[in-house]
Amino acid sequence: MREELKGPKVENVRVVVMPEKNPEGGIQHYVYLLNLREDIMEGIIITSKGYGTNVETGESVKTSTLRHSLEVLLPDEAAKIEPIMVEVFGLTNEYWVSFWAEDVMYDKKFIFLPETINEKNYIEIPKLGLKGVMVG
Repeated sequence: MREELKGPKVENVRVVVMPEKNPEGGIQHYVYLLNLREDIMEGIIITSKGYGTNVETGESVKTSTLRHSLEVLLPDEAAKIEPIMVEVFGLTNEYWVSFWAEDVMYDKKFIFLPETINEKNYIEIPKLGLKGVMVG
């Protein structure tokens, strides 16, 4: 692909999955967008989908494609995007993030490979002080 068609490189943006206690006392996982940039992200559009193969049947599996938007995400700020169900942790979970920063459009695909959303892969999430799985 020609270099000028690739667009600017996205740096210091992360997608995070973190567990949280729900009102019933159980655990619910949520997906967050984390801005570690020094500038403001604006006009943010996020699409999410899961896909893979059912290990028991060998059938192809796809989730619905969901779309989200955020007006603004300030530097060192995180925004909750959506809940994610444990049942899809065995799939590839893809988050495509597009945004504007200083009049330049950026976009990047963030991918959680199957079984990577797992407590053994938890790390300390910068700026949030909580543990989860981060890609970016």
